[in-house]
Amino acid sequence: MVVSTRTIVLFLLCITVLTPLLFYTDRRTTFNYSAEQEFVQDDVTAFTVGGADSGRLNLLPQETTSTILKEPIGIVYSDHSSNINNLPQGEHVLSRVLSATNEDGRIKGKKNSIKLVTDGNQSSYLEKTDSVNGEDAIDVDDNDGKLTKSSNTSETIFTKQGKQHIQSSRKVNNKGSMSRETIKHNGETPANERMKAMDQSLMKGRQIQDDCATSVKKLRAMLHSSEDQLRVHKKQTLFLTQLTAKTLPKGLHCLPLRLTTEYYNLNSSQQQFPNQEKLEDPGLYHYAIFSDNILATAVVVNSTAAHAKDASKHVFHIVTDRLNYAAMRMWFLANPPGKAAIQVQNIEDFTWLNSSYSPVLKQLGSPSMIDYYFKTHRATSDSNLKFRNPKYLSMLNHLRFYLPEIFPKLKKVLFLDDDVVVQKDLTGLWSINLKGNINGAVQTCAGSFHRFDRYLNFSNPLVAKNFNPHACGWAYGMNVFDLVEWKKQNITEVYHTWQKLNHDRQLWKLGTLPPGLITFWKRTFPLNRSWHVLGLGYNPNVNQKDIERAAVIHYNGNMKPWLEISIPKFRGYWTKYVDYNIVYLRECNLNP
Repeated sequence: MVVSTRTIVLFLLCITVLTPLLFYTDRRTTFNYSAEQEFVQDDVTAFTVGGADSGRLNLLPQETTSTILKEPIGIVYSDHSSNINNLPQGEHVLSRVLSATNEDGRIKGKKNSIKLVTDGNQSSYLEKTDSVNGEDAIDVDDNDGKLTKSSNTSETIFTKQGKQHIQSSRKVNNKGSMSRETIKHNGETPANERMKAMDQSLMKGRQIQDDCATSVKKLRAMLHSSEDQLRVHKKQTLFLTQLTAKTLPKGLHCLPLRLTTEYYNLNSSQQQFPNQEKLEDPGLYHYAIFSDNILATAVVVNSTAAHAKDASKHVFHIVTDRLNYAAMRMWFLANPPGKAAIQVQNIEDFTWLNSSYSPVLKQLGSPSMIDYYFKTHRATSDSNLKFRNPKYLSMLNHLRFYLPEIFPKLKKVLFLDDDVVVQKDLTGLWSINLKGNINGAVQTCAGSFHRFDRYLNFSNPLVAKNFNPHACGWAYGMNVFDLVEWKKQNITEVYHTWQKLNHDRQLWKLGTLPPGLITFWKRTFPLNRSWHVLGLGYNPNVNQKDIERAAVIHYNGNMKPWLEISIPKFRGYWTKYVDYNIVYLRECNLNP
């Protein structure tokens, strides 16, 4: 009985002692859990602080709901914050560090763990274990319990008397408060300035881009305008150059008139040339020159005879038109080329050369050809203005296709244009073996230059079927012709056939080189380039060394050496074979 009573008493004692402990522990756990939930969920903005009548357990204050601290919305703390004097004296105050808030007043960042440290009657420290970046804390003055200005600390201190010292990492205004709008303004001002500066830069960039686009458009318009002007000027230059080339200078017009007068003042015996027995001798070196330009023909003959090793073996056959026949004869009667023989013929005396025999002669007299040449209003719109030169109307230009008919007893003839200058002895050309070919000439193609497609219309099926567009062209102006093979292969008939097919000028335009390429297709032997150098009448960049070692230099082009538009640096090669002291030249005011 005694044992049972003792047991009961001990049991009740245990209950009496342990119950408060369990109750307190449960309450303490519940409080901790609730506080944690407040920090996590942010549903509660304040918690209670124990009152004066609360019992003590382990020197920790118990919770009451007598005093509630509320966190203001949008303001960290103001002058109306909780007064420290209202807190009971001698009690330890439980508080928490305010967390960072965003614009909605919610907790930002991670959960702040709070460490509560108690130390008897001396002090309590509530420390933040996580750093608070850029957040505000409060410093409470011990004397008056009001909020004062604080800076550059990161701890919250609770004194023994229950007063708070909360130090802030930011400055608070003189009244102890700082609005969230002020923080936002202070934090975003540099960013706004940068954005404004960037906007200005972008606007400047857009303006520059617009200015560049405008400049490009203006430059393109200027370029197109310049190109149009250039085309117009080129066309005008071409027309004026062609006009100058076709125009006979006053001195050259005077010369044949003066010579013609002198010729008809001679008696018949004085009008004859010596050495006429050499004209048909096939053992001599025969030259064919077809021209109406007296001074140009004189240079060809003089330069050839001057470089001949034996001038007595050279014979010059000159054919001209009726207007210049007397003047040409008078010139060489008054200025014979040494021991060389001279023959001057009139094309009008070739009775066999008529429109029934020569297709080109028939075409030159056709109404369409006359319209093409004499309708001057069409000159400016003709892309082939160079072919409108009157020389293409003259049969003298086409006599080169009738050499066997003109010289029936000769075997070989060296054909020379009237715009060439001979610089070396040419007798070696007669000894060249043409290997069955009819024409010996220097080829002119270099790369794509002067190939067949430049002269012939390969869009025409007749041309495309019979010729190679990439075949190399060759030069007229200095050509060796084998008249024996010519007759054997009936080359004149070949020329007539193609000339008839080109009656409407659809195979080639006017001129003698295109029909020459066709007529002597696969019948031309290439000569060494040193025999014949071309381009002195249009190309100022002809190599000087090529000119000096060439046997014949050719002023092909519009800038003839007897015209004022000639290329000055090439003019001297021609003028040195003109004796300007001759009375006829002085009377006609012809000067170098």
